[in-house]
Parts: sequence; structure tokens; C-alpha cells
Amino acid sequence: MSARVVFDTRFFIEHYYSGDGRVLRRTQDAIRRCRRRFVSAIMLHEVYWLTLGCEGRETAVLRADLLEKDFRVVNVDAEIARVSAELRHKYRMRLADSVIAATALVLKAACVSDDPHLRNVKEIKTKWI
Repeated sequence: MSARVVFDTRFFIEHYYSGDGRVLRRTQDAIRRCRRRFVSAIMLHEVYWLTLGCEGRETAVLRADLLEKDFRVVNVDAEIARVSAELRHKYRMRLADSVIAATALVLKAACVSDDPHLRNVKEIKTKWI
């Protein structure tokens, strides 16, 4: 894997909810192989919100705490906001996807995702497990 990697929400949906042992091993391997692991604060929001609905607050808090421990959470600053707006306009993407793509672009990192909206962004490299 690349030296720097931004993990997308869809990666964590597979990691937490797949139920397939092979998928879990692949996601765990992807995490282990990266020393410079990043997530966008917007991704943290999406995983927290999804977990609240599926498993409740206690699990959402625990999961968010673990993500903050194991990944560097990148906040949306002015540069990411501007790059995100440009990408959102160019590719007609959802706000969250454009923020995640902008985070990868600003960090010069690959993005681990199978999201077609992110794979279409020519300015970033995407990978999947």
C-alpha cells in the first residue's frame, strides 16, 4: 500500500458489517500494512451516525474512540474545504465524498474505497481490498 492512505467510509462499512471472515481479514491486513493511516473527520461522522442507528450510542462511542486512536483524523480546514468544493463541482459528488477525496488529494495519499464517486476522481488514486 502507499505510504499515506486515507480510508473511506465504505471501507469501514465492510470492516464492521460484512460478516464475511475473508473480508474482515482483508480489511485488517489493509490497516496493518499502512503506517500512515488517515481518516477524514467527515468519515468519522458517517461511521458514528451509522453505528448509532445500527448498534447504539455505547458502540458508536467505542468505535469512534478506537478510530481516533488508530488513525489520524484530519479536520476540514480551509484548504480541504476549497479543494472539496472544486471536486464537488467538477464531479457532481456528495459533500462527504468530496471532502474525503479532497483530504486524500491534499495529503497526497491514496484512498481506500470502492465508491464509484471516488474512483471517478482523476486527481486521486483509489485502491480496494
